[in-house]
Amino acid sequence: MKKIVVYLFLFVFVLGCGNKDKGELIGVKGKRWHPEKPYGMSLVPGGAFIMGKSDDDIIDLQDAPPRTVTVRSFYMDETEITNSEYRQFINWVRDSIVRRRLAIRSVEVLGYDVNEDDERLDQGIGLFYPKGMLVSDDNADDEEFSYAKYIASGESRVYGNSLSDSYVGPEYYLPLDWDVELSYDQKDFDDYDRDYVEVIEEMIIPKEESFNGIKAWEVDQFEFEYTKWDFDGMTNFAEEINSGELKRSDFIEKYGVTVYPDTAVWLKDFKYSYNEPMFHTYFSHEAFGDYPVVGVTWEQADAFCQWRTIYKNSYQKQKNKQSVTTFRLPSEAEWEYAARGGIEGAAFPWGGPYAKNDRGCFLANFKPLRGNYAADQALYTVEADAYEPNDYNLYNMAGNVSEWVSSSYEASSYEISASFNPSVNDVNNPMKVIRGGSWKDVAYYLQVSTRDYEHADSARSFIGFRTVQDYLGTDVTANAATN
Repeated sequence: MKKIVVYLFLFVFVLGCGNKDKGELIGVKGKRWHPEKPYGMSLVPGGAFIMGKSDDDIIDLQDAPPRTVTVRSFYMDETEITNSEYRQFINWVRDSIVRRRLAIRSVEVLGYDVNEDDERLDQGIGLFYPKGMLVSDDNADDEEFSYAKYIASGESRVYGNSLSDSYVGPEYYLPLDWDVELSYDQKDFDDYDRDYVEVIEEMIIPKEESFNGIKAWEVDQFEFEYTKWDFDGMTNFAEEINSGELKRSDFIEKYGVTVYPDTAVWLKDFKYSYNEPMFHTYFSHEAFGDYPVVGVTWEQADAFCQWRTIYKNSYQKQKNKQSVTTFRLPSEAEWEYAARGGIEGAAFPWGGPYAKNDRGCFLANFKPLRGNYAADQALYTVEADAYEPNDYNLYNMAGNVSEWVSSSYEASSYEISASFNPSVNDVNNPMKVIRGGSWKDVAYYLQVSTRDYEHADSARSFIGFRTVQDYLGTDVTANAATN
């Protein structure tokens, strides 16, 4: 017994001697963190402002009474999300689904006992065999690995994973191999085998449904799956969580959203109007690459934010860097604060009460002069960086396209929300706020204080969005110098 006590004492003594803190409280250091401005975003320094109608509410909605609120600092996209940027999201979703299906097909073709030296892995469908299932000398007799193969050999329902992985069954993950090149050009299909071609063709609309024999994607298969925390639920049931009646996992919500925009909005929004060219080309043609994406629902905009976070943090992880905070839709207060550009009491982002400058030129893309759409030099939308930015270097905070924000529409929102970082987002309310007015709206809807709304699952030819990201570190305030 004495020997055990002596050994224990020596063990503790040795550990104590190895400490470099000299017994002082020095804290635990994590990865180095250097604030980095996200690409394409501007910093909006936090501060207080008068939110709501500071002039006459000519429509008399009385849903935006003026009040002083304070918001924290955040980054905001300098422009609305463009067609080109949204296509990057769609292509990632498409490629993830294709790689997942190719991995499953390769397992079906090659089996579950493929050795890592198998020559079939160097060609055809074998190129996409999931590396995590390869048999090697290290795992050949591993019971857990054998169990994983057993799960994989069962029902092949494949679930999406927000970390760009997929898994078969509830426990076994199959990392996707992003290093193997994909090709969707039929000229290259000769370099692949029949299994590869069949997987691709499963995502193409049937020949009898194609237009003039043109092969096109079956876009309903482009679904992005992700999870989110139900923070409101966690707050409301905090006692049940602490007592163990409920688990944190009970408040993780899973979503599956088809991501392709509804290009038919150009036809559905305007009856008896010739808009077929926009229907055919606006999203897909590179001529409109730098124009704001439209035809996306609130759910699709929210899914884009989740993907952007995942995509960036995947890179951060590869570089062993600290993860970034979530990209998200702005709250209604954040959007209005950013749109004002630091100018108090102004009707428009440029400050003045008029939609023209002193030379008679229109300052935004909207419906001027009783419907003379071309008077502002644009019939529909314009490039996302058209016109002059406001003082926070944000473009088209008035006009071009209305923008989804995270907040639900309540006529009494300003009266019931907090005065700091106000946000009213009722999950049971499907009406979401849109801000800024669009190319088809009159000047009233371009005012920074005007509120409008649309159903969360609605897609329109005049609604787009931009994202924000929380600023970390010592808060930057726009009006600190005046305090």
